[in-house]
Amino acid sequence: MPYATNNELPPSVRQHLPPHAQDIYRAAFNHAFDVRLREPGGEERAHRVAWAAVKRSYVKSGEAWVQR
Repeated sequence: MPYATNNELPPSVRQHLPPHAQDIYRAAFNHAFDVRLREPGGEERAHRVAWAAVKRSYVKSGEAWVQR
């Protein structure tokens, strides 16, 4: 299901990523979900796409995600 706001993101995303990274995650997820809507496992793949998008701009340093 697409996310309209960052508040709707899964807790694991909201609690660990800074707001800008959440924006990236949400946009990437929504796009990937729209493309893969009817494919089996589409939602799981959309989450993987979203994490990959975040990792292009952010890196985990200790417990925090910081911008590259």
